Amino acid sequence: MQLAGNSFFISGGASGLGKAVARLFAEAGAKVTIADIQTDPGRQVAEEIGALFVQMDVTDEQSVGQALATAAEAHEGIQGVVNCAGIGTAARVLGKHGPHSLDTFARVIQVNLVGTFNVLRIAAKMMTQGPTNDRGERGVIINTASVAAYDGQVGQAAYAASKGGIVSMTLPIARELAAFGIRVMAIAPGIFDTPMLGQLPEAARESLGKQVPFPARLGDPAEYAALARHIVENEMLNGEVIRLDGAWRMGAQ
Repeated sequence: MQLAGNSFFISGGASGLGKAVARLFAEAGAKVTIADIQTDPGRQVAEEIGALFVQMDVTDEQSVGQALATAAEAHEGIQGVVNCAGIGTAARVLGKHGPHSLDTFARVIQVNLVGTFNVLRIAAKMMTQGPTNDRGERGVIINTASVAAYDGQVGQAAYAASKGGIVSMTLPIARELAAFGIRVMAIAPGIFDTPMLGQLPEAARESLGKQVPFPARLGDPAEYAALARHIVENEMLNGEVIRLDGAWRMGAQ
């Protein structure tokens, strides 16, 4: 699978990791659709890189179906999906004000895990209706997990659970969709310089970066995008989760 000339749908493409993927893929000649709940930033990025923007709520079945249909119509099908939409939260199971909010836990699962699956399942159906390339491949789906799926910290119960679900569903879905020539992969990034971390003071960001064995810094979203590109172009990568973390392992807190 090559980027040039093929259609790629990027959820959460208005900022952070998704924005970097959209930019790199567009520069490589892909037909890119940016799907995001953030309208103004999404349109701005799309205009900058010559992409299509569609507003989408990953938790809403109709919204996702319409967004994918619009992308497929504009770009004559869909050959790839990179799911980067997600939210983070920090709360202890037993906090100062009582037990962890059940609504907050459910919301994180709904956006990060159910939302990812929602996009994946509808996109996969569309991919099966498209032609294969000369090597029998129809499409590639890349989901975003997190190192928190493996070594989540205190306060990350909801986030780690949502990302752990993405890790766990990678192989069974890859095995199922292999029959249609569709590969399924996931990337588990460590600490990256994204808007989520941008809320922290600069001193805290620097401290986090120094915890990474090598390179001792925050990850650059462009490095995530580069790995996503390699996954697309390397057809032997299938059914696996790749940690992208500079050998960083999170402590308990």
